[in-house]
Amino acid sequence: MSGKYVLGVDYGTESGRVLLVNTATGEELATHVTAYPHGVMDRRLPGGQPLEPDWALQHPDDYLEVLSLSIPEVLRASGVDPQDVIGIGIDFTSCTMLPVDSCGIPLCRKEEYRSEPHSWVKLWKHHAAQPEADRINELAKQTDQPFLARYGGTISSEWMLPKVMQILNEAPELYDAADLFVEAADWLVWQLTGKLTRSSCNAGYKGIWHKQDGYPAREFLKALDPRLEHLYETKLRGEVKPIGSRAGILSAEAASRFGLSPGTAVAVAVIDAHAAVPSVGVVSGGSMVLAMGTSLCHMLLSEKEVYAEGICGVVEDGIVPGLFGYEAGQPAVGDLFAWYVNQAVPAHVKLEAEAEGLHVYALLERKASRLAPGESGVLALDWWNGSRSPIMNADLSGCLIGCTLSTRPEDIYRALLEAAAFGTRRIIDTFEEGGVEVRDLYACGGLPERNRLLMQIFADVTGRTIKVAASSQTTALGAAIYGAAAAGAAAGGYDSVREAAAAMGRVREEAYEPNLEHTETYELLYREYVRLQDYFGRGGNRVMKTLKTLKEAGRSR
Repeated sequence: MSGKYVLGVDYGTESGRVLLVNTATGEELATHVTAYPHGVMDRRLPGGQPLEPDWALQHPDDYLEVLSLSIPEVLRASGVDPQDVIGIGIDFTSCTMLPVDSCGIPLCRKEEYRSEPHSWVKLWKHHAAQPEADRINELAKQTDQPFLARYGGTISSEWMLPKVMQILNEAPELYDAADLFVEAADWLVWQLTGKLTRSSCNAGYKGIWHKQDGYPAREFLKALDPRLEHLYETKLRGEVKPIGSRAGILSAEAASRFGLSPGTAVAVAVIDAHAAVPSVGVVSGGSMVLAMGTSLCHMLLSEKEVYAEGICGVVEDGIVPGLFGYEAGQPAVGDLFAWYVNQAVPAHVKLEAEAEGLHVYALLERKASRLAPGESGVLALDWWNGSRSPIMNADLSGCLIGCTLSTRPEDIYRALLEAAAFGTRRIIDTFEEGGVEVRDLYACGGLPERNRLLMQIFADVTGRTIKVAASSQTTALGAAIYGAAAAGAAAGGYDSVREAAAAMGRVREEAYEPNLEHTETYELLYREYVRLQDYFGRGGNRVMKTLKTLKEAGRSR
């Protein structure tokens, strides 16, 4: 088979995917998924040690397993010669971080640290560092830190600094033993190339790094904790390189291990949701991409830098070089629907679906699609995994209001779909209230592939046309696009992300158009959603915090 090819490696929450793509056409030749053998560890470590509430850990060897199994499989299935693979791009959930020694060996591999939870990978949705995030935000506001405005006024418990602080506070001996704390994405690039390169995407959005200003000042870190004063020069040291550039080349050892050719270009890593943007060909300002999976990330490109509440981050060159990339998000969307189906749907619904040969999701979608907007009588807040944008508080929880003795499963299911759409509408409004225009919407990820009702509700609630990615592997395709840019035109790739996206990214001809009658009804419901969001999320009622405190007290008995 002739031509040049790139690999896009997409690391999600439960599994990793490798996609092989033709650089000239964007054709996807083969894909293979490897589930993480250890999955998400949120209750116990592999040795049986229990975990506290809000922990979410992973095993770093699972990530290498993806490369070992999936790369040879896509080469075998496609018949492509490894010598014709010119680049590799990696995207990853973020902030997913781990402590390592000076050789890059994860501390959890060492016998003396295996039973210490802090030695393992902290997954993006590890929320146990909320007290540290609260302290960072409190001090940053008191001292008027300039970086805070870039993140909507709030640093998330999911990010690098709070997670590092948690390790320092709860496991100081392990903190001292760690030579470096690294994003899992950057750690994998290190394993491929033999050298550490920190991604500007990860550092900018999750590490409080700025292209002009760098990291937070030493004085601020010292005020947080004197032991943190030199954190960025020591345990978070490393060159920050822009996405779309080359981190290095594949080492002989890695090439032999994964079945590739030494010298293959390896791109600087990128966050998974951000990688989806070029996969739909978006490289201009005013376009928002909805990366819809277990969570939902909202990525927006703009020619200007504006600070506004609820923006999780704005980074120059953060997604496409030459533009400012904005990020916002909802931490539970697909996970929210899965919770309902797996934990709350009555048995009779499952029996009905089985009798009809349908999945429960398909049956609920069919029934919910028969309801008009507002007909369910139920309104929900989509905070089953806390709130990211615009309130940025992981302690908040979900809410259903309006249930009666006549409320049916499909009523609740539709209310959850609508809540996800209302959350996105609130994010769009926040951007526009802050002075950042949102003209076009694009959707990608697993949910647009499976749930047409959800996408129609999103179009109706936002009042906007939604274009859908042509690829079902958008983040992996995006990673491959960055890999093609890292390889360069001389090798058969491209000299920029824009050129690679123009050739390899694409959307379907079909789009979701808003039903204006539905939009009018949803406007009324949306206003109530915003009132409910403000009431529970902005101090009007602290019942969610009280419930969480009681829950944690009960678990600790």
